[in-house]
Amino acid sequence: MAANNDTLPTATRVSDPGVRALYRLENRWQAWLDVEAALARAQAELDIIPTAAAEAIAAKANLELMDRARIDEGFARTGHTLVPLIWELGRVVGEPHGGWVHWGATTQNITQTGDLLVLRQAHAIILRQIGEVLSAMADLAERTADMPMAGRTHGQHAVPATFGYKVAVWIDELLRHVERLHQAAPRLFVAMLGGGAGTYASLGKQGPPVQQGIGRLLGFGSMTVPSRAIGDHLAENICILGLLAATCGKIGREIYTLMKTEFGEVEEPVPPGTVGSSTMPQKRNPKLCQDIIAAAAEVRSLVPLALEAMMTEHEADRTTSLMMDGAEARACIATGDLLSRLAEIMRGLTVDPTRMRSNLDLGGGLIMAEAVMLDLGAAIGRQHAHDVVYDAAQAAFVEGKSFSDLLAADMRLTAHMDRQAIEKLLDPTAYTGLCAEMARDGVIRARAAAMALTARK
Repeated sequence: MAANNDTLPTATRVSDPGVRALYRLENRWQAWLDVEAALARAQAELDIIPTAAAEAIAAKANLELMDRARIDEGFARTGHTLVPLIWELGRVVGEPHGGWVHWGATTQNITQTGDLLVLRQAHAIILRQIGEVLSAMADLAERTADMPMAGRTHGQHAVPATFGYKVAVWIDELLRHVERLHQAAPRLFVAMLGGGAGTYASLGKQGPPVQQGIGRLLGFGSMTVPSRAIGDHLAENICILGLLAATCGKIGREIYTLMKTEFGEVEEPVPPGTVGSSTMPQKRNPKLCQDIIAAAAEVRSLVPLALEAMMTEHEADRTTSLMMDGAEARACIATGDLLSRLAEIMRGLTVDPTRMRSNLDLGGGLIMAEAVMLDLGAAIGRQHAHDVVYDAAQAAFVEGKSFSDLLAADMRLTAHMDRQAIEKLLDPTAYTGLCAEMARDGVIRARAAAMALTARK
């Protein structure tokens, strides 16, 4: 099944990270041929087929040596996923060795193992991309570690934070996704060679050693039970990509929101000449964020499909194989697309500390209600202090009065602090907790992970 190569609009100004090309049919075919070569070599090591045959098969398992017209005609005639490719490999190998091609294997043994070779290539790109994102996030967190802004919960001002802390949150999630991808790899990248029903009937006791040999030659592990009905490891990968996409989508949505005219705190890169609207010349739209949000939604939508594809009937069912193959390809392509855009945003994000401070002051000090309550609570108890500050805060909001004036007029509070102390407590820049420290810790962890990821081959 060919993947849909048009996950995001081609007009978006971000280069293709290379995942899309991996899922071209020709690349999948070559991966399948690589498995056929590994199969022959592993069998020759155990004297199942002649060594000369294995050498001939491995030498000819190259799509460029084959007649594409013959392969296409074979697929059109048979409607089979792999057989015409096997026929052509046997033909180019020739006599007397061509008859040893695909010995003891079934189609899914080859296609699933080969598609995992493709997926490993996709993972390498995705991990490198995450490294690039983390590197850019580290720079962003470092320069905004102390930049105060309004922390928001339930869409409302909560307590002050810093923008660098927000970036540290993103870093923390991404680092766990990297950990998940690494942890899943031994479960995911495994060779399968159980034959038609996963019983090793065609190879008997030599089946497991052959499967292990294939795995060793490909840099894979080996399935303990090579059942064609097992799909949890494949579904796990899509679930992890769904988690990764959810984080990226959340980041895209956050930047999209903070770019709104009413917020104006950040802006994704908008190079000169970018057109936001055909009719409204002033528009500077969050195009990259919108791409990320859309692609992330697509990846998340594939998680239920992957779980459904685990519901294989009996010992094999092409229906669920098609579902899983399609989900893997679409999830990887969309993940590559959204990560390329996220890296672009992180490298070029504009932050506006003046607008952040202006928004921080919108409530006239209300965002510092907790700080006042805790300070007063040390003298009269937390609940009594909550009642005092609550009365002033609600009156300030509902009646449009000055919060500081209301506090200064309340004898329950002024009995314990003067106006100068109140004003000091209402300074939002003095109440960002450990935001800067967490941001700087995120910088260190992100750079360490980025260095490891971008150095990987």
